[in-house]
Amino acid sequence: MKKVHIVPHMHWDREWYFSTEESRILLVHNMEEILDMLENNPDYPYYVLDGQTAVLEDYFAVKPENKERIKKLVQEGKLIIGPWYTQTDEMVVGGESIVRNLLYGIKDCEEFGDYMKIGYLPDSFGQSSQIPQILRGFDIKYSIFWRGISERHGTNKTEFYWESDEGSKVLVQLFPLGYAIGKYLPEDERKLQERINKYFAVLDRGATTENIILPNGHDQMPIQKNIFTIIEKLKKLYPDREFFLSKYENVFAELEKNTNLPTIKGEFLDGKYMRVHRSIYSTRMDIKSANTRIENKITNILEPLASLAYSLGFEYHHGLIELIWKELMKNHAHDSIGCCCSDKVHQEICSRFFIAEEKIDQLIRFYKRKIVDSMATDWNYDRLTAFNLLPYNRDEVITASVITKYKSFKLMNEDKSEIEFEVLNSEIMDPGLIDRQIVHYGNYEPFIKYTVQLRDRIPALGYKTYFVVEDDKELNLNHSLRTQDRIDTDFYEISVNQNGTINIYDKQLNKTFYNVLLLENGGDDGDEYDYSPLPNEELIYSDHVDASIDITQNQFAAKIDIQYRLNVPENLAKRKEKKVDSFVDIHIELNIPNHKPIIEVKFEIDNHAKDHRLRVLIPTGIASAFSISDNQFGYIKRNVYDQAMEVWEKENWDERPDSIYPMLSFVGLSNKEYGMSVLTNSTREYEIVGDDYDTIAVTLFRSVGFLGKEELLRRPGRPSGIKLPTPDSQMIGKLTLDFAITTHPGSTLEANVGRMAKEYLTPIHWYNKIPYDAMKLNKDDVKTPVHFSLLKETTPEVVLSTLKKAEKDDQLVLRIYNPTDTLKIASFEMNGSLKQAYTANLNEKPMESLEAKDNKVETRIKPNQVKTILFK
Repeated sequence: MKKVHIVPHMHWDREWYFSTEESRILLVHNMEEILDMLENNPDYPYYVLDGQTAVLEDYFAVKPENKERIKKLVQEGKLIIGPWYTQTDEMVVGGESIVRNLLYGIKDCEEFGDYMKIGYLPDSFGQSSQIPQILRGFDIKYSIFWRGISERHGTNKTEFYWESDEGSKVLVQLFPLGYAIGKYLPEDERKLQERINKYFAVLDRGATTENIILPNGHDQMPIQKNIFTIIEKLKKLYPDREFFLSKYENVFAELEKNTNLPTIKGEFLDGKYMRVHRSIYSTRMDIKSANTRIENKITNILEPLASLAYSLGFEYHHGLIELIWKELMKNHAHDSIGCCCSDKVHQEICSRFFIAEEKIDQLIRFYKRKIVDSMATDWNYDRLTAFNLLPYNRDEVITASVITKYKSFKLMNEDKSEIEFEVLNSEIMDPGLIDRQIVHYGNYEPFIKYTVQLRDRIPALGYKTYFVVEDDKELNLNHSLRTQDRIDTDFYEISVNQNGTINIYDKQLNKTFYNVLLLENGGDDGDEYDYSPLPNEELIYSDHVDASIDITQNQFAAKIDIQYRLNVPENLAKRKEKKVDSFVDIHIELNIPNHKPIIEVKFEIDNHAKDHRLRVLIPTGIASAFSISDNQFGYIKRNVYDQAMEVWEKENWDERPDSIYPMLSFVGLSNKEYGMSVLTNSTREYEIVGDDYDTIAVTLFRSVGFLGKEELLRRPGRPSGIKLPTPDSQMIGKLTLDFAITTHPGSTLEANVGRMAKEYLTPIHWYNKIPYDAMKLNKDDVKTPVHFSLLKETTPEVVLSTLKKAEKDDQLVLRIYNPTDTLKIASFEMNGSLKQAYTANLNEKPMESLEAKDNKVETRIKPNQVKTILFK
């Protein structure tokens, strides 16, 4: 007899076309009905609270008095909570964010009891190939999802093992028809049977045991109070089946008895049976870009800096950092970071990002100030301290600000030697902007803010300090800056064409790349979920514009400033008429250090048109069959052309499988000789284009005006979401995007572009200590050295993910990963006496002791593997 597990649940989108506050009102109402049913009906055994503790957090903000009721039900196993904080997106959210989502979700659950040990993500738009490794890092061995899989991944069954490249494996129960097939089950027997017949045909075909799941819930759905009546009718209609209320764990217990389940690998981004929205990665680029920037700030700067301060004797502010993470993760639910939401929800998302970034910036400044203020030195001079938050010494060009009243000054090392620097510019600052108390006591003498540039070697995961000493020599501003028609560095000769594109001659490779940064513009008849081009449209390129170009270079670096206007149609109607009556203003700023093979690119865009897409093209000269980009803690290899394009219409796919893909920090094309890559701190969407698939197209933004639309060219049928106007998603106004271009000998993986991306995303930070600050602090008892290094890698093989303090004890957590296709050795030398070191899982639970010899630890790390080291 087939067993039908009816699992009561609710899928709780905190926001979508409705706001968080609207859903909270429903939540407070619905929760009372859920609690009442669980407390008073012994025949109602379980209720799944959507796998995310943010639901409880929202509820307790209104009903804190019900914590004990919840705790009792959780401990009785009736109310099933966790393991996530929010139901995360997997495509444009970074690895550390997904780890913290589970870390803080599980931590929240532990206050009440046990949590659901299932990686429950029933509605995420595609599944990352690294999720099995992340789940097993939290001792979670089961996974439930819906979107992205088809039989071409290796099975037509809905139960299988899913394995990451490094060998982690989870047991999957797929929802082939989604999480809502049991929503609002009708009492009318004809209607009930009509619905259930369609479901059983699919569920039975994919099942590998006699057990199938009928999830009884939907978005924001209240508990179905008449479920027992429904069950009796189902038993009558299907006497050959057994129907009962159940939970997901019961099904997995049965699945584990099947020893013949298939094992499959990879990411799941097929839109055959359900939509995954492969071009959602560029919707609302202001939000997408903010997420990228803020994720990188917290993991690459704040947490390592806080760890550095902690090792010197200052407090590690777990509470403040957890608040930041939770603010961020509220935006990581699939609809929120997908940006397929109403305009009022977009405003909420932007507000949360603003709050999170402000908290990060102020805490970064606080830690730098505490360290520099506490330096034990007899030199009573202002200080400029450079912080390197990567585990190796870095020879870097540093651009910093020095605020002083000096008309001239020099920068001195602690050994009293001078360090050479350039003054790029200066500006007058009102003293009240520095500390209002200065003006309060009648001193109106202005300060001068100098922007200086220097090159020096900064210690591994540490800092170096310069002293600002008054000088009697006149400062020669911009004395070595020069205007010219091209730049010449140790690695590149770069010229600018009149249309604003650049030609890059690589001295190492003896190759020239022409017309880099050409813009491509086309109409977008899509919605917030998907890009939709106009049929047979002639695209607009920036090859005809007349750009204003300014080029300068000094002994440390070069700068290229490019400005032009790209004329485009005002909207879709004008585009169909081929009437060009609007524009996008483009300002490109390139910064190129003389000593490194990297070109840093900043796009400042002012958009005045609607319903279009703008991409930047990076030609590589490499005819390619596949691209290499990164996902969480590793790399992913993708074909530049999806063969399903040949059959998607015939097979009636839900959406066309265009090869538009997400990246997290890089994408590259390469052959055996050389490669070219884009490193990003903003946009995370790319496509490989060109007749030979030799050009990286990076999406700068999409401009659309509806949450959902029907009958798109690449997505036929019903609207996704609802057809709600979203004028803010037209992206009218200003947008800033940061990325970089690098070239290298050998392939993308041989060059370990993941390390290059990490370095680009971890700039040298600085702090200028002067005698004034608007926010007063008492002196600390802690004394810090003038220069310091916490730890240093002794093999340049792996990538640092982050360094943080452990959540529950006085140890530091060092997380590393290997985004290459060969085994690597990770070796680190600690400053000071290394008392103990362990490998740990992602939940910071010690696993194996590491030998700590001469303050060094070493571990082997497989391709696409992430490892955590605990040390004291």
